[in-house]
Amino acid sequence: MTVTTTTAGTGSRGAAAAVRGPVPVLWLALLATPLAAGANAPVLILPDMAASLGVGAKAAAWMLTAFGWATAVGTPLLAGLLRRRGVPAVLRLSGLLVVAGTLLVAASPWLPLTLLGRCGQAAGGAGLVAVAISLAGTARRMGVISAGFGMLGAAGPLLGRALAEAASWRLALAASALSLLAIPAVIRHAGPGTPPAPGRFDARGAALLTALATALVLLPTAPLAALGGALAAGVLLAAHIRRRPDGFVPAALLRRPAFVVPALLALLLSASYFTLLFSVARLLADRAGWDTVSAGTGQLVALLAGSALSWPLAAASTRMSRATIRTVLLALGTLAALTGILADGGPLLLAATAAGVLTASSANAILSTQAVAAASEEAQRPSAIGLFTLCYQLGGAFGPAVATLLVLG
Repeated sequence: MTVTTTTAGTGSRGAAAAVRGPVPVLWLALLATPLAAGANAPVLILPDMAASLGVGAKAAAWMLTAFGWATAVGTPLLAGLLRRRGVPAVLRLSGLLVVAGTLLVAASPWLPLTLLGRCGQAAGGAGLVAVAISLAGTARRMGVISAGFGMLGAAGPLLGRALAEAASWRLALAASALSLLAIPAVIRHAGPGTPPAPGRFDARGAALLTALATALVLLPTAPLAALGGALAAGVLLAAHIRRRPDGFVPAALLRRPAFVVPALLALLLSASYFTLLFSVARLLADRAGWDTVSAGTGQLVALLAGSALSWPLAAASTRMSRATIRTVLLALGTLAALTGILADGGPLLLAATAAGVLTASSANAILSTQAVAAASEEAQRPSAIGLFTLCYQLGGAFGPAVATLLVLG
């Protein structure tokens, strides 16, 4: 991910891959960004979904939790498959998961089956995102993907409501299937798959990381049980990494500040942004007296603007030192958080929202490139992609909990 698009994260493909050149970034954006729209599409139509499935609104809200969980745990798992089997295998499996999940959501009359379908969509989308990151190669190209991700995520609730009103909420939940259009083109440009990586697959390491990620994702909904589960899984995973340092979670990555620092910074900036995202509507009403329509419109404009601005910042980062760009990101993120805490006026709160999404989207583009560059071996790069993206996704899980604790509660 640090040198050329064709070599990052997929092992050696030989001279043929080098001749093919990088996968066009717009195909990569189409591959990755529909996941964001699919994740947020249910936000405004939960009552319709609940009524159709014969459940309460609180039960229907598990649509969001299940999708977030499957995205978080699916990313490192499918990045591990990327390490062993290469791009085409992951694209085909991820596409199959998206298709199966979408069909299940379209036909299921019961909430449990619908949740299973959402998990399939999310896990498949996570695999497509992992491939897009592995093939992006540079912060500039990652900036295009991250900007698109932020913009579709911002528009997702309104898109979901529009599709639900025009046809059905089931069509709204099919938005992530648009990524399927990019799979044939990406396979064609990426070239043949890599031979399997040597050694046994570390099933125990994968299971323990999945358990840890699951517990962390559930922290907002079941804090005590999730905290206990996270501690137990973390201890067991740490012991396993000592026994098998070259397994599913490479010990060499965790010992390398060049990987750990950007991953933790991405988690912090992501959590800060999602806290703002889930708080700003209430803050606009309580502090500035805005009505629901004005607050929603202003928030959408701020999110779109901040997402769009993340691309030029990611492009400019190539001319800055790592210390400089990390300082810029941390300063912007801190300013956004402080403004959200202290500001009383609507424009300042919207500016904080724009700065928050700008910082988080830019961090995803820039810091992911730095984190993957920390992998000393080509075979470690998919693991770096999976672990970095997991950190960013966990910020999305923690943000709503912080917002509930500090603002919404």
